[in-house]
Amino acid sequence: MPICESIAINGGVDEAMPTDMLKTLTYLSLHLTIGFGVAYALTGSVQIAGGIALIEPCVNAVAFFFHERAWKRHEIARRVGAPIAA
Repeated sequence: MPICESIAINGGVDEAMPTDMLKTLTYLSLHLTIGFGVAYALTGSVQIAGGIALIEPCVNAVAFFFHERAWKRHEIARRVGAPIAA
């Protein structure tokens, strides 16, 4: 049964993996594969490529956290400084 059909079963309670989680995992797989392939093509080393493919997403996750914080601060500052709409 396709995952989108399983969501409607049991009164809307999804017993299968949610679509968002599945999409996240498939994107992670794609990201790791591409990262490994590019690093391997540049270095010719399986060990270095594997390390880069595993470390880079971790660094990206930390960068994303601070990126989101900066945008939230920007949005708050914009609301405080913006005139109130009628």
